[in-house]
Amino acid sequence: REVASAADRDGLHEPLIKYLRMCRPKVQDAFIDTELCYALAKTDALGDLEAFVTATNHAQIEQVGERCVEERLFQAAKLLFGAIDNYPGLAQCLIRLGDYAAAADAAKKSGAVNSWKDVCFACVKAREYKIAAQCGLNVIVEQDELEDLVYHYERHGAFAECVALLERGVALENAHKGIYTELAVLYSKHREEKLLEFLRQYAAKLHVQKVIRACQQNLQWNELTFLYLHNDEPDNAAITMIEHSTTAWEHSQFKETLCKVNNHDLHYRGVQFYIDEQPGKVNDLLKALTPLVDHSRVVPLVRRLDRLALVKPYLQSVQDTNTTAVNEALNELFVDEENHADLRKSIDTYDAFDALALAARLEKHSLMELRRVASYLYARHKRYEAAIELAKRDQLYKDAMVTASQSGDSALAHALLEFFVGKHNECFAACLYTCADLLAPDVVVELAWRHKILDHAMPFVIQWIADTNARVEKLVAASEPKKVAEGEEEEGSSFAAGAAEPGFGQLQIGYVDPSGAQFWHGAAGHAGHGAAGHGRLQRPAADAADDGRRRHAAGLLSDS
Repeated sequence: REVASAADRDGLHEPLIKYLRMCRPKVQDAFIDTELCYALAKTDALGDLEAFVTATNHAQIEQVGERCVEERLFQAAKLLFGAIDNYPGLAQCLIRLGDYAAAADAAKKSGAVNSWKDVCFACVKAREYKIAAQCGLNVIVEQDELEDLVYHYERHGAFAECVALLERGVALENAHKGIYTELAVLYSKHREEKLLEFLRQYAAKLHVQKVIRACQQNLQWNELTFLYLHNDEPDNAAITMIEHSTTAWEHSQFKETLCKVNNHDLHYRGVQFYIDEQPGKVNDLLKALTPLVDHSRVVPLVRRLDRLALVKPYLQSVQDTNTTAVNEALNELFVDEENHADLRKSIDTYDAFDALALAARLEKHSLMELRRVASYLYARHKRYEAAIELAKRDQLYKDAMVTASQSGDSALAHALLEFFVGKHNECFAACLYTCADLLAPDVVVELAWRHKILDHAMPFVIQWIADTNARVEKLVAASEPKKVAEGEEEEGSSFAAGAAEPGFGQLQIGYVDPSGAQFWHGAAGHAGHGAAGHGRLQRPAADAADDGRRRHAAGLLSDS
């Protein structure tokens, strides 16, 4: 051992070979065979080395081969590893010798992933891409080795070859998600035109988050949107389409996505986005979002952007909800359009709006029909005086009369009548007809007499007399049964009282003097004697009853 060590230290391998060959027949020792094998390798005696390793020996050939590799004696190591079928070691030696095809065969025989990987990497570095692809197919099926292989390809600029390798890999029976994922990432980096189609075809076989990060880094917003939707992330998809609309936005897809988002603030952000960039489609979007949005929040948003007219179809479609914000927005649009017919229809149908504020705005409008709507609003909210004044200012006298009649206020009716008298006599007559129930006849007659327009007041007076007479007749008819009953009761009591008086039962004879008074005397001619009231002027009982009925009816009329 000391001799071998000294010879190796001094580089005296040839004398060592002679010495060891001399010792070998006498001493059977593995150390002697091992040192002899190493010395043959060091002296590059490959023929003698090959003969030695093929013959019977006790050398530790694998150990010698590893020493040769360390000292870069690759030819000798090749012979040694080949002799003992150490294919991984043989592959390493062949790589160093540049025999890549033989190295691939050695890796195939070894079946070890590391051997395939070493040969593949060496071939990539040497630009032997065909052999590298052959070896790489055996590497990429191992998930733990895949990323390292892709990195090695990219580090040496072999992007196309790596893509081609993974494209072959996805067709393998034992292809796993990692292969699809790495290929998608490579497409993102180097074959952008193929990425979207690949994602649509193999999205279910990807590690989506890794591809999402790649798309974000490479600014591929359309593909990123697709991945978000596939991964059930509608909020992120909507945000991506809004922020990168030039490449990622598509109307029908955005509309469907916005209906699925969990963050409802995105609904209103989407509306603002459409108003800014796609105003022609905003009503279609709002139609889809109608069940999901708060209309009282949409309207202020659109108003702030000064685009109320743009969303008018949407406002009309949701007005049935009778929302204050919607009603006021539509009323405002109708005013701006001077569309008094639709404005009147709106305020008649939907009452949730600030009517007095609208009336205050309309009363100063240049269009008379809109000022008329203001008067109508004042009347509807019992601001009759303001309504009448506005109608008088616009000479809408019929509206003023109708409003006064609706108010039920006699003071307003009399004030309007005094406004007409002497100026608009025809309107004076019309007002008497419209507000007849609120006007006092004595005031009407006085005004007509003082302004010499009794002819205009006469229909009212005639009607009042007729109505009063009809009321009196009704009152008389209603009181008649009561009077008849009272008369019968009085007659019975008088008869009972008279039976106790002198002359009771005697025939009473009366006469009527020319003045109409009727006198009653007893049949025996005892004038001034006997019966009560003898010689007193009396009226017939029927006439007295008629007078009583008239007095009673007059009292009822005055009470009513």
